Amino acid sequence: MYRNYLKVAFRSLLRNKFYSLLNISGLAIGIACCILIMLFVTDELSYDKHFEKADRIHRLTMSGALNGSSFDLAVVGPSVGKAMLDDYPEVVEYGRFRGNGSPFIRYGENVFKEENFVWADHSILSIFDMDLVLGDPETALVNPKSLVMSETAAKKYFGSEDPIGKTIEFGSNKDYSVTGVFKDVPKNSHFEFDVLGSMETLDEAKRPMWLSMNFQTYVVLTEDADIASMQARFPEMLKRYVGPELKQFMNMDWDEMGDAGSDMAFDMQPLTDIHLHSDLQGELAANGDIKYVYIFSAIALFILLIACINFMNLATARSAHRAKEVGVRKVLGSLKLQLVNQFLAESLLISFLSFLLAIGLAYVALPFFNDLSNKELSIPFANPVFLGSVFLGVLMVGLLAGSYPAFFLSAFQPVKVLKGSLSGGMKSGALRNVLVVVQFCTSIFLVIGTLVILNQLNFIQNKSLGFDRDQVLIINDAYLARSNVQALKTEIQTFPEVKSVSVSGYLPTPSNNNMNVFIKGLVASQDNQVLMSNWYVDHDYIETMGMEMVAGRSFSKDFATDSLGIIINEAAVKEFGFEDPIGQAIGNFVDMQGTIQGLKVVGVVKDFHYRTLKDRIAPMCMMLGDNAGLMSIKVNTNDYSGLIAKVEDSWTRLAPNQPFETSFLDDRFNRIYDTEQRLGRIFGVFAGLAILIACLGLFGLASYTAENRIKEVGIRKVLGANVGQLVFLLSKDMGKLVLIAFVIGAPLAWYFMNSWLSGFEYRTVIGWYVFAVTAVGALFIALLTMSYQSLKAAMGNPVKALRSE
Repeated sequence: MYRNYLKVAFRSLLRNKFYSLLNISGLAIGIACCILIMLFVTDELSYDKHFEKADRIHRLTMSGALNGSSFDLAVVGPSVGKAMLDDYPEVVEYGRFRGNGSPFIRYGENVFKEENFVWADHSILSIFDMDLVLGDPETALVNPKSLVMSETAAKKYFGSEDPIGKTIEFGSNKDYSVTGVFKDVPKNSHFEFDVLGSMETLDEAKRPMWLSMNFQTYVVLTEDADIASMQARFPEMLKRYVGPELKQFMNMDWDEMGDAGSDMAFDMQPLTDIHLHSDLQGELAANGDIKYVYIFSAIALFILLIACINFMNLATARSAHRAKEVGVRKVLGSLKLQLVNQFLAESLLISFLSFLLAIGLAYVALPFFNDLSNKELSIPFANPVFLGSVFLGVLMVGLLAGSYPAFFLSAFQPVKVLKGSLSGGMKSGALRNVLVVVQFCTSIFLVIGTLVILNQLNFIQNKSLGFDRDQVLIINDAYLARSNVQALKTEIQTFPEVKSVSVSGYLPTPSNNNMNVFIKGLVASQDNQVLMSNWYVDHDYIETMGMEMVAGRSFSKDFATDSLGIIINEAAVKEFGFEDPIGQAIGNFVDMQGTIQGLKVVGVVKDFHYRTLKDRIAPMCMMLGDNAGLMSIKVNTNDYSGLIAKVEDSWTRLAPNQPFETSFLDDRFNRIYDTEQRLGRIFGVFAGLAILIACLGLFGLASYTAENRIKEVGIRKVLGANVGQLVFLLSKDMGKLVLIAFVIGAPLAWYFMNSWLSGFEYRTVIGWYVFAVTAVGALFIALLTMSYQSLKAAMGNPVKALRSE
């Protein structure tokens, strides 16, 4: 019986090649999109779940406010983990990371800038299952100046040599020893370190401090730990440990802290929540966002829904062509259940063929999708879960898309069918119209979403940031020139292609962040403290970055007192409450004993965006310092390659045998919005595919409509109707449906995209033209899709259409 069902199903597909091709290709494209998106979503949801203790590991976080300036930190003080282990029986282990930039590591003649380096406690190895393939796991990170590295890093540094016991040059130190090699950290982890340095090396890690917050700290809890009970005891713990430090450093009493607009809270963040639910200051790496997981999952469902709607539309639209077949079968004794099974067999066959084609399309498109999403995904052909999902997908899609047509077609009454008087619930095409509206409503939503994202990215690119990011060449790691840094700066300054040069450790990008407490005046009290980002720069920094002074002056070599000068931004002026800030005294803490240094405000710089446009401009300040991490060169030429060659020549002479690396400030800035740029591209691609699938179905419906009304068209032509009138007649109904879809889809798109834009402190507005372009574009595409079949019908010979009458 089932063999017969399949045989008839194959014959039906071959007999209607055009409609079969539309059905299979539309479903295949939709399923391929689903496969790609589900690979992405599955990867995002899998982060950190592979760790054996994942459900018991929590990261310690700190949040609060200081006189109204809020902070949310993924880092805590160096002694917090030890205090948790001592005071909470629920804590069985703790471990810390401490970032330290990207040091240079030298072994023999090989020098590498290690982008994935971090200091770590020995316990980190066991907390995160970092099993050593070489070395002793019990002692690998116990001693100072010891390093462990991944297999990839070990191969990079030592090739085929055994790395254990090798001594390398780390920064300016030559006696660091490699004590272990671990397997590469899985890509779906919220950190991807290749080299870990022993935390015992750092004196900072041994300080009994809570308010110096620079350590990502993790605790492992017992299996029966009561999280709520632990959190209830956190305020008392903060009062016990932080209270004395507040009194020492800020002259602030813990119990009275809230009266001054200050607050501090401590919490534990589940490890598996970090990647998708955390965007704190001090993250180890850029995280994902659960909102995008929801968005992409919805897109996958919508696209699959559009593809299934195509199948249902085309199957029910061609009901008249299958009606006599159903009538004959019923007269010959076929039961309704047998007819339902026959049509479901056809549906499942189409679904199976579509899945085969979809997997091939997904495989071919995967490299492009990986580039688009910045992933390294692969199709797990050997995974039983994947194969099982495909099998279930074939059944679900086949049954979902074929159930209604099967029950609808099998319900025809044979007497009416064979008399040629077929009628019924689908005669008006109401359901088809609803399904077409759903298709185009979804497509319109995606198109509007794409346009809004692109507009926001364009807004970011063109917004005045308060500094000039164009034509600024950066020499990375300028400190490698050591004592010749100033000589290098002076020489480059003489180049005619250069306007100015500055040496500092800070650029106006979110990757630079160094926050400290500053005091209005020289005596700390509960209500005169401001949390500010503070940058150490040189005399030429503001000129090189193209920033604007709104009061006072920039730093000058003509004023020796500028060594104790400070420049603040407009946001800091408001926070301090200065009416005339120039000459005002500001204090800052210079040591761990709470000693206050007095600084004098010499200038106010116009607010500029040194964080992302998602954040408001917060108070910040600049002071003179000798940080030589970066050399910024304001360029006065379009011959960048020629200038870089000259700069490299100077570097080679003044910093011999040191690696030379440059970048441009605008490139660094653009990389900040990689996530949004990828989101815009992905939205655009899937919006295009959704429209393509909808148009495939529309093309099939147009063919059916033209075929079904061919006699009406013939009569109208005989009575004098011209081609234009006939095309309009055949197309107007679909045009109305597209407009209805726009009326429904546009408000939904406005609501959700306005919610997305609310995540930006500085954002574009959703202009009327976005909706106008979408409406006109959707209508144009729909009419263009239908025009071929409409013109074909309108230009046909009416004699052929009417000859059977």
